[in-house]
Amino acid sequence: MTSKTISYKEAVAEIEDILVKIENEELDVDDLTEKVKRVSSLIKLCKEKLHNTEQEVENILKEMEKE
Repeated sequence: MTSKTISYKEAVAEIEDILVKIENEELDVDDLTEKVKRVSSLIKLCKEKLHNTEQEVENILKEMEKE
């Protein structure tokens, strides 16, 4: 992964791009393993972002209930 922080939207777009290339058989076997590993790390990143967002929203809602 690059050193810059990738957004959820960018990660999903990259996953979709890689999946299209796999489905259209545009990747050769040598690149396939690398791309599958990349998709795996992007999915992990997306799950973390979703979990963090869910936690933040729950905290905001709890704070609103207190008011």
